[in-house]
Amino acid sequence: MKRLKRLKFIITFWRFLPFLKEFFFSKQVESHKKILGTLLILTYVFFPFDLIPDYISFLGIVDDVVIATFVLDWMIKLAPESLKEKYKL
Repeated sequence: MKRLKRLKFIITFWRFLPFLKEFFFSKQVESHKKILGTLLILTYVFFPFDLIPDYISFLGIVDDVVIATFVLDWMIKLAPESLKEKYKL
């Protein structure tokens, strides 16, 4: 069930862009959670943990998608309930 939820999350990623914007600009989200979210994103961007090298066509992208999904999932967990309800997460 969790894998299906992650797949749905990946397919509908574009829906999360407004959530991410509000996550970082909302006064409802505590500063330390915004900092943690920023650190998670920056860590992924600057130190991409490639379990499978990107030059191996489709499989090289899979690990990037999994890690990006993990980071976004963590940010959703850090968000207040009102923000989750607004975006139906």
